[in-house]
Amino acid sequence: MVQRKGVRSTGRYEKKREAILDASTELLNHRGVKGLTLSLAASAVGLSTTSVTYYFKRKDDLAAACMMRGVQWLQETAETALSEADPPARLHRLLELYLERLRLTATGEAPALPVLADIRALNNPQRATVMEAYMKLFRKVRTLFEAPELSWLGRGRRTARTHLLMEQLFWAAAWLPKYDPEDYPRIRERMFDILLGGLAVDGAQWAPEPAPLAELAARTVQEESRETFLLAATRLINARGYRGASVDKISAELNVTKGSFYHHHEAKDDLVVACFDRTFEVMRRVQRLAMALPGDQWLKLSSAAAALAEYQLSEHGPLLRTSALTALPEPIRKVQVDEANRVSDRFAAMISDGVAEGSIRPVDPFIAAQMLNATLNAGAELGFWVPGVTQKAAPSVFARPLLTGVFVR
Repeated sequence: MVQRKGVRSTGRYEKKREAILDASTELLNHRGVKGLTLSLAASAVGLSTTSVTYYFKRKDDLAAACMMRGVQWLQETAETALSEADPPARLHRLLELYLERLRLTATGEAPALPVLADIRALNNPQRATVMEAYMKLFRKVRTLFEAPELSWLGRGRRTARTHLLMEQLFWAAAWLPKYDPEDYPRIRERMFDILLGGLAVDGAQWAPEPAPLAELAARTVQEESRETFLLAATRLINARGYRGASVDKISAELNVTKGSFYHHHEAKDDLVVACFDRTFEVMRRVQRLAMALPGDQWLKLSSAAAALAEYQLSEHGPLLRTSALTALPEPIRKVQVDEANRVSDRFAAMISDGVAEGSIRPVDPFIAAQMLNATLNAGAELGFWVPGVTQKAAPSVFARPLLTGVFVR
């Protein structure tokens, strides 16, 4: 009798714990680790904060549990996909399983997967635990590129392509909601086609124009001062997350007082917005310079992609990762997402023109542009995943695989 009571009690415990994780994952995705609180989680499931602490003692315990559950699902998904016969089949299966989960989430049939971009915002030991699990997942997905026919891929290039692929999955969750869930299977096939075949037509050469980094740099003393400030903040936010990039750390990095910080920006949210403004302006400058080049749209698009990939690892880089969006209040975040979409739409226009003139394969320009945006943004972390990769090598190692195909030499 006692045993049966224990079984029922365990079942109720697990059910309530899963309900808390479901609600907290939604909060985490919209507010980031910074905005997730035990009281908000409790309110979302009709419990008191004290009741939630019975399951999760601290906020970071709750956030980490949400992320660990998502990583575990991804690990199992990767293992299923990797049982397929060859790399293209494995890639297709991975996209199929992942986008089906996003479809079920959109229709309310499955809980949301957590946004994993905020892992660095966790405190230790939770951060170390989740990062270890993510690295295990990453290594598992990387085996997708391990096959006799891909023996020419060195470890660094396999790692770079895995980072590219993971970014496509995570960023898809951000742009897919603009489509009806019933269209997700069609979108999956278009994503697979782009990853497999790239954007280049048969016979197209990878010969981007040299990156005009000097033309992207600040020109006046005032611009240089502001650029130095925003670059330091961008590097800290990318490396440590919004919560980890405190005003004290930013001020220490620049060797200025906190008063100087607040002279430039009234609050940290304002600083993140300024870093995003800088990022989008750099991307627009690159687009304008590329569009002014003589030649076809393939040359212009590949030159823009190469320039931004190189910029990320240059002394002027990196650009702010889109992961910082989750830390911003909803109204401010929407403005920044709209800005990102405008940059993406310009890439879509370049791709569309290239399809019309025959220099780019017939692909969905809007999906291709989102995938290109995701790749270029992820280039900010290429140095972390592939230590020792040089600025000059970044275009070939990271931008080229999306534009020519992830299994293409």
